[in-house]
Amino acid sequence: MKSVFKYFLHTFVALIIITSCNGQQKKPSKNKNEKIMTTGTEVATFANGCFWCTEAVFQEVEGVLKVESGYTAGKVANPTYEAVCTGLTGHAECLQITYDPKRVSFEDLLEVFWGTHDPTTLNRQGNDVGTQYRSGIYYHNQEQKTKAEAYKKQLEDAHTFKDPIVTEILPFTIFYSAEGYHQNYFKEHPEQGYCAMVIRPKVEKFRKHFKEKLKH
Repeated sequence: MKSVFKYFLHTFVALIIITSCNGQQKKPSKNKNEKIMTTGTEVATFANGCFWCTEAVFQEVEGVLKVESGYTAGKVANPTYEAVCTGLTGHAECLQITYDPKRVSFEDLLEVFWGTHDPTTLNRQGNDVGTQYRSGIYYHNQEQKTKAEAYKKQLEDAHTFKDPIVTEILPFTIFYSAEGYHQNYFKEHPEQGYCAMVIRPKVEKFRKHFKEKLKH
C-alpha cells in the first residue's frame, strides 16, 4: 500500500508542477529564419544529453557565436527545469546554437554533435537517464533536414556505432530558454562536483579529438 500511495503522490506532485509552468513568464523562441538570414548567422538546435555538458563543448567550437541551454520538442508551454525532470512534459534538454556559416558549417556542427555523445542509447547519456536526455536534431529548414538525414545514413552505412542510432530528426517548433542559473554552467562552476567529474573530462576529450575545430 505504501508503494502505491507513493506512486500516486509522485504523479500528483508532478502534475501540479507541470500545471504551474503555464503561469511562468518565459519567452519562447520560434523559427526566425528570416531574421537569421538578414543578420548573416544561422541557428542549429541539438539535444544530446545534459545541457551543462553539451553547452561546454559547443562554446569552444570556432564559428559558434552563442550557445543557449533550454528545452524543446515538448507538449507543455513554459516548462520549468523541475517539470522537465519529471519526464511528463515531453521536452528534451537542448542547445540553441547561433553560428557564422562562413566560419563553421552545419556539417561541422553535426560532426561535433555525433562525435561527443552516444546516439545509440535511448533516453539516456551515461548516468543521466530520462526522456529529457534523448538524442535529437531539430531542423530549422529543409537544408538542415537533408544534411542531418544524410549524415545519419552515412554513419549507419559505415557501421560507425555498434548499435542502431536512435537520434530523432524533427522539425524545430519552439525553444524555451532554461533558467538563468543553467546558462554558462561549466564556466561559472568549474569546481562543482558534476563539472569536475563529468563535464571536464568530456571537454578535454573534445579538445583532443577536435583540435581543428577549436576557437583560436
